[in-house]
Amino acid sequence: MNVYDSEQMAMRLAEAGYQQTAKLEKADLVLLNTCTVRAKAEQKAFSFLGRLASLKKKKPALIVGVGGCIAQQEGDKILERVPHVDLVFGTRAMDRLPALVAKIEAKRRRIVDVSMSEDSDTHNPTPANAVHNPVSRFVTIMRGCDNYCTYCVVPYVRGRETSRHPDRIIAEIKSLVAYGAKEITLLGQNVNSYGKKEGLPSFAKLLDRIRDLDGLYRIRFTTSHPKDFGDDLIHAFETNDKLCRHIHLPVQSGSNRILKQMNRKYTRELYLDKVAKLRDTCPDIAITSDMIVGFPGESPHDFEETMDLMRKVEFDGLFAFMYSDRPNAAATRFGGKISDDQKNERLQILLDLQKSYTKAKNKALIGTVQTIIAEGPSKRQSSGSSKEQSHAVQWTGRTTTNKVVNFYHDDSSEDRGALLPGYLVRVEIEKAYAHSLWGMPVEIEPTADGLKGENSYAA
Repeated sequence: MNVYDSEQMAMRLAEAGYQQTAKLEKADLVLLNTCTVRAKAEQKAFSFLGRLASLKKKKPALIVGVGGCIAQQEGDKILERVPHVDLVFGTRAMDRLPALVAKIEAKRRRIVDVSMSEDSDTHNPTPANAVHNPVSRFVTIMRGCDNYCTYCVVPYVRGRETSRHPDRIIAEIKSLVAYGAKEITLLGQNVNSYGKKEGLPSFAKLLDRIRDLDGLYRIRFTTSHPKDFGDDLIHAFETNDKLCRHIHLPVQSGSNRILKQMNRKYTRELYLDKVAKLRDTCPDIAITSDMIVGFPGESPHDFEETMDLMRKVEFDGLFAFMYSDRPNAAATRFGGKISDDQKNERLQILLDLQKSYTKAKNKALIGTVQTIIAEGPSKRQSSGSSKEQSHAVQWTGRTTTNKVVNFYHDDSSEDRGALLPGYLVRVEIEKAYAHSLWGMPVEIEPTADGLKGENSYAA
């Protein structure tokens, strides 16, 4: 979500005459878009701001701004903590950003704008040449959250849940496709509850509308909340041929007692039932999740229940974190806090188990042919296949199950021809690593008539 928000900030500032630069020392305006979901992200943000002090001293006219969730949470406290910050703008102030910067330019005054008043729904598509990956783009379909999980600060910094009108979403996606996007990832804190408060069509129906757009080849989404994950969305994985065979379904804990303390509003039994339905409907689906270890009061038995759930599900991938107190979140006031040493020990046990599942699932793909959308040359050029030539370029893309695939391609090769970002590439998998796959391209297809056989896993 922060990637999308950053693109929107850049777009609005481009309209005000600013151009992006990759060199920090050349900037006249530095904006830090922040996250406060976990303590480490907040620490890194303030560390970066601290490093800007010397640059500000050399360039007194430099404008330093802080946006996003930390800005919303801390407000004018940031000005007290970091004297060289000029602007603090919250999560609902994006439309006001150009005017705020202009005011600082004109009056050289420090400004804090963390008003939660609604900004207009003007999510402009950022040109393809202004983003890192023009092939795969993000689109926010809703903002905020109404769930108030006891460990989470999101409702306090992102506001209450609101959904965008489907016509606005469709219009934005069409514009992105016109810029060259082949894949769209729909964003929301809980996409499963899209449109419920506003009486809009369901999320599954929105997916149907997006499926019908010409020039779009794949649809992804994040994040799903298990309590709102209904049969209509499970059915979509069977009927919507553009919907990628991957779902991120955060569970957070395998203990019913801890889930209740977290205010997650589902049980481990309900979660396991939804996983079983998903796999019955779409056997090749990849399931990833989030897990928190060391939640206040988590006993050895609670942790073992989490491990048991992991053994039952065997996730394709997992984002796991040690619990940390967050401002305003209810769990900050809970007793039974777990020591850092114990949290770290549990985290390592959990990650070691997940590593074995990820490795096994990746190895199972060796010898299969996977269809990816070529995203472009990889930043890291490394040796992977014995068949590559020294003048070939390493490319990267993702499978429909969201696994990274790297391969070499030589444009001068007569058997496969030229390759451009956005082309479909069928890659025979030769090697499997912890976080990626390596293969040999066997067919390249320009994206004109849609994906052909992308969910076929036969070698």
